[in-house]
Amino acid sequence: MSTPALDILAIAAHRDDVEQTCGGTLLKAAQRGQRTGILDLTQGEMGTRGTADDRAREAADAAKILGVSFRHALNIPDGRVENTWENRLKIARVIREQRPRVVILPYWLGRHPDHYNCATLGYEACFLAGLKQLGATSSVSNPGSRVAEAEVVAKLAPHRPFKIIYASLYYDVRPTFVVDITDQFEARLQSLMAYKSQYAEQNTGNNIFVAEKEIRTRLETMAGFYGLLAGVKYAEPFVQKEVGLVDDLASLPVSSI
Repeated sequence: MSTPALDILAIAAHRDDVEQTCGGTLLKAAQRGQRTGILDLTQGEMGTRGTADDRAREAADAAKILGVSFRHALNIPDGRVENTWENRLKIARVIREQRPRVVILPYWLGRHPDHYNCATLGYEACFLAGLKQLGATSSVSNPGSRVAEAEVVAKLAPHRPFKIIYASLYYDVRPTFVVDITDQFEARLQSLMAYKSQYAEQNTGNNIFVAEKEIRTRLETMAGFYGLLAGVKYAEPFVQKEVGLVDDLASLPVSSI
């Protein structure tokens, strides 16, 4: 028996990316009764601090805090998130299995190649997942493990998310909209701090990582800035590529003056 479809699936390159960029939004959706999920593309083996096993345990703890119904990490090499056919198949398989209505991807520009590559890779995988013949014709030209992956994908019903949005917290772009996470801010902070191997005070990488005592201030500052744009205390920003649709001008939120 298949599990119920996800309402929202956040796809990110690394464990802890979602907690930083859209964790409050996922928690708010879960509190509303929606089924949410996280797909991490890598295991985190290239991290300066901690190990992949540390990340797995910490990701599970963070998922509990955020109330997600599904979390899974693929085996795409950390630091090598590339837009390949094989990687698109891996993500398309999860899309078909979980059938999300909304997918959240990282913004398509940024400092870390894994992040902006995840945006393009994730979008193309969402598109391919809706093709009826995906996987059925792959074995002719794709040897080895790719054949097995394609055969699994081919047995799953096609599915394409209705909506794709981009979490833009760490890129300087004006958001299309923000989500009020005032009531979820503390839990969002706790979900990030669940990654003790990353953010607890330690000597390793102390010239790269933000000091533990400064993390709250930074998160409050960024969430407060985006909240200010919409007249709330804390918010997370998002971008959508398509034009929005409004039925009732009188019901539009956020004061203009």
